[in-house]
Amino acid sequence: MTGSGYVPQMYSVSVKGVVVRGGRVLLLKNERQEWELPGGRIEVDESPEECVAREIAEETRWLVSTGPILDSWIYYIAPVERHVFIVTYGCYPDTDAEPVLSHEHKEVGLFREGEIAGLNMPDGYKRSISAWFAQLSAAEGA
Repeated sequence: MTGSGYVPQMYSVSVKGVVVRGGRVLLLKNERQEWELPGGRIEVDESPEECVAREIAEETRWLVSTGPILDSWIYYIAPVERHVFIVTYGCYPDTDAEPVLSHEHKEVGLFREGEIAGLNMPDGYKRSISAWFAQLSAAEGA
């Protein structure tokens, strides 16, 4: 399609994990004072599932098993005028340790489902968190 003037868009890809332990979801506060899911950029030699497990371990020292894809969307980060393609996975914690804050974030927190709506956080993350709580609840009832 060279003659049409079409120029494909390039986006960074970020793979994020929704980790719920004891009825609370793991969140990190970034430099924009937003709460976000742990995760980050995928490396060339890894799968998305490996990426999210690695990133969560790097950012919080939590080991996780990666579950299903929950959602995906393009997020526009206004302060840096950049679009990022976000993919979220449900993740199962493989640790009883407290999360450890890395140098990449300002704060770490564990939040109950009812607290999420009031947090400064992109709506896509809120959707993913809600979806994972619903799936975990349905699995418990089965």
